[in-house]
Amino acid sequence: MTFHILTIFPDLFDSYLKESVIGKGIDSKKVQVKIHDLRKFTKDKHNNVDDKPYGGGPGMVLQIEPIILALEKILKGKKKKETLVLITEAAGKQFDNKKAKQLSSKYKDIVILAGRYEGFDNRTKSVIQRGLEFKVEEVSIGPYVLTGGELPALVIIDAISRQIEGVLGKSQSIEENRYGVGMPTYTRPEEFKFKGKTYKVPKVLLSGDHKKIDQWRRDKTDD
Repeated sequence: MTFHILTIFPDLFDSYLKESVIGKGIDSKKVQVKIHDLRKFTKDKHNNVDDKPYGGGPGMVLQIEPIILALEKILKGKKKKETLVLITEAAGKQFDNKKAKQLSSKYKDIVILAGRYEGFDNRTKSVIQRGLEFKVEEVSIGPYVLTGGELPALVIIDAISRQIEGVLGKSQSIEENRYGVGMPTYTRPEEFKFKGKTYKVPKVLLSGDHKKIDQWRRDKTDD
């Protein structure tokens, strides 16, 4: 899968994308991430990408023209059924693990528009759908407002990448598939003492009885 991120802060992504699971996914060519600098698509001599909102109000709004110019280049030659444009938007639909899994198997190219300031010109979504004729969705990673869409873009890439076959090793993915998210885990030492109190690993996990361990884990996910 290839992710395309359209942003005004391209340098924010470099260090995170080189490390951990995503870094390994990129090295193994299971995942590609292409960063596109929105400022390179402006016709303004100062490379401005925002302007004051019509009707007044605080803040600035990302202009539609450089965004569409960028998308024309990014989407050129892409198959419409295999490509999705995501707009990071605080009021967008909640992005979750179920959505990540769905997108990982449905699309080959995902374009993420990382918002800033007061957001995008509201016509952006309509032009993508009607003018460029590509599917677009507005998504939010949580019930809060962030300074920009760069962090959501990384969260989305991380969540989707780990669902792609071969990015995670089997030992990392089996537990999630069998028991779901939030499974309690423990490692050495068996007992940890701190300020007069002892914190122990549940006895069942030390028993070697895989049937009981499996049931314990299933019970925990039902809590």
